[in-house]
Amino acid sequence: MTVTLADVAARARVSPATVSRVLNGNYPVAASTRERVLRAVDDLDYVLNGPASSLAAATSDLVGILVNDIADPFFGIMAGAAQTEIGGPGDGSGRAGGEKLAVVCNTGGSPERELTYLTLLQRQRAAAVVLTGGAVEDPAHQAAVSAKLAKLADAGTRVVLCGRPPLPDGEAVVAALAFDNRGGGRRLTEHLLSLGHRRIGYVAGPLERTTTRHRLEGHREAMRTAGLVGDEERLTVHGPYDRRSGYDATLELLRREPEVTAVVAANDTVALGASAAVRDRGLRIPEDISVAGFDDLPFSVDAVPALTTVRLPLFEAGARAGRLAMGKETPPPGGIATIAAELMVRGSTAPPRV
Repeated sequence: MTVTLADVAARARVSPATVSRVLNGNYPVAASTRERVLRAVDDLDYVLNGPASSLAAATSDLVGILVNDIADPFFGIMAGAAQTEIGGPGDGSGRAGGEKLAVVCNTGGSPERELTYLTLLQRQRAAAVVLTGGAVEDPAHQAAVSAKLAKLADAGTRVVLCGRPPLPDGEAVVAALAFDNRGGGRRLTEHLLSLGHRRIGYVAGPLERTTTRHRLEGHREAMRTAGLVGDEERLTVHGPYDRRSGYDATLELLRREPEVTAVVAANDTVALGASAAVRDRGLRIPEDISVAGFDDLPFSVDAVPALTTVRLPLFEAGARAGRLAMGKETPPPGGIATIAAELMVRGSTAPPRV
């Protein structure tokens, strides 16, 4: 049964004229009323009828790039690279020569805000949407995201995942470019084990993120292969992907296990905090404690000593995502590509003191 504008009005407890004003955006409406109308539109999956529905199904010159934190270089590099490909000269078919307007949507790591941005991009008939970074491991949220992406795809929006694992139901996604976080985490810990480290602390990211789980799984796989089991939980501290978390978590690790000889951080920013905590305890890097990170962000090589880390090709992945979003590149077979991670050995890791 077709949902009508009157149905939306009844659901939102407003007049049909008010619904029209909210959807057209051409008349001021109270914020609370606007929210009720938009919620009713979502609940009923309302689409304009007649000639207007044809307009609603057409795509605009807008492209949305969703990031967790634009201030984090991990996301900033990918978003900037994607934007370069998206905003470049097109094929002359658009209103301004084929160029697209790339808008970066900063979710702050909030699942609710991620869904809100996807809804807003759907209403703006976005030409493409690029979702970057790890996903929240919550079945209800994943189902909601899949439903939003399906609506976007049905309206002609090209959806690309960058640095994000494929969705269980990925039919709406043009391509998923997933980093080999698990393999990178394993190789990083294998490097420390090869140096002779056995008491290795791990500063992990937020529990609910796929990136956190995959990197930690790689670390623990290497530890198990080396026969080092039993202290996984005690030698792991979770926290946000920021410097403060690295600092506080490393102090906690050193409190739990003073004999730790190496600290693996969830990313390079966390590793900076870990390094500061080690120094504040009067210890030297790497003579007393080795420190390693993940991502190979630009500052990693300039740290003192330079940070051993795992390099993810963030710029290359973002640029590829932009090309896929614009239809400039053929999607990988099956729509899924795993992007390799490369171990970068530098001065922050060394054999433990005998």
